[in-house]
Amino acid sequence: MSASPALRDQRLRRWEQRTGGWLIGLATVYLLAYAVPILAPDLPRAWRHAAETVTFGIWALLAVEFAVRFAVAGDRWQFVKVRLFDLATLVLPPLRPLRLVTIVFMVVRRNTSTLGRVRVRLGTYVAACTALLLFLSSLAILDVERRNPDASITTFGDALWWSVTTVTTVGYGDLYPTTTQGRLIAIALMVGGIALAGLVTATLASWFMDRFSELRATEAQTTGEVAALTEEVRRLREELHTRPGTDPGADPGSAPVGTGTCACVGAGTGDGAHQRV
Repeated sequence: MSASPALRDQRLRRWEQRTGGWLIGLATVYLLAYAVPILAPDLPRAWRHAAETVTFGIWALLAVEFAVRFAVAGDRWQFVKVRLFDLATLVLPPLRPLRLVTIVFMVVRRNTSTLGRVRVRLGTYVAACTALLLFLSSLAILDVERRNPDASITTFGDALWWSVTTVTTVGYGDLYPTTTQGRLIAIALMVGGIALAGLVTATLASWFMDRFSELRATEAQTTGEVAALTEEVRRLREELHTRPGTDPGADPGSAPVGTGTCACVGAGTGDGAHQRV
C-alpha cells in the first residue's frame, strides 16, 4: 500500500533537513574546484582535470539528490513547478555553477520559521546569496566568453562589473555576452536578482507590518486600561452617593446635621444640672 501524499511530504521534509549540511559542504567544494581553474588559467593540466572531475562528481551527486527528492515528494508535479530553477541548473551545463545559489536558497527555505523570528539572520543569508550569485555568475560568464574572439568580457573585473549591472537591472551595455551560453547565464542572473529583490522587499514589508501591529496592540491595551480606570472611578462615585448618611460634598470632619449633642455640666452644688447645647 503506497504512502499518502501528506506522509510523503513529511518524509521529504525530513530528508531535506538531514541533507542540508551535506549539501552546503558539497557546494563549498564545488565552488573551489570550479573557481580555481578559471581564476588561474595557467594551472597545470593535471590539476585542471582533477578540478573538472570533482565538479562533475559533485554535480552527479546533486542530480541524484534531486531525483531522490522527486521520488519522495507527494505531489511531484508541484515539486517540479516550485523547483524549475533547480532542474535547469542540473540539466543545462552553463547554469550548473548557479546550483550553489539554489542550495543556499534551499537552506533559507528550510529555516523559514527560525528566520522569521530573527530577521538579522535572514539579512545575512540574503547578503550571502547576493555575493555568491555575483561571484558565480562572474566566473561562469568569464569561462564561456573569453574563448570567443568577439567577446567583450575577457577579465574577471569585466565579468564582475557585468554581473553587478545585470543583477541590478541597470544594464549599461558596455559589456554584454556574445555566446548562447553567456545569454543563458544572463537570463539566470536576471531571474536570480529579481528573486533576491523580492525577498528583501517582502522581508522589509513584513518588518513594517509587525511594527505597526505592535503599535496598534499597545494603543489598544492603553485604551483598555484607561477605560477600566474610568469605570472604576465611576463605580466608586456611585458607591459614595448611595452610602446612607454620606454627603460627598460635605467636609469629612464635620458632624452630620440634625443630631443633638448633650453635655452634662456640674452646677457646683450636689445636684447635677443638665443643659442641652
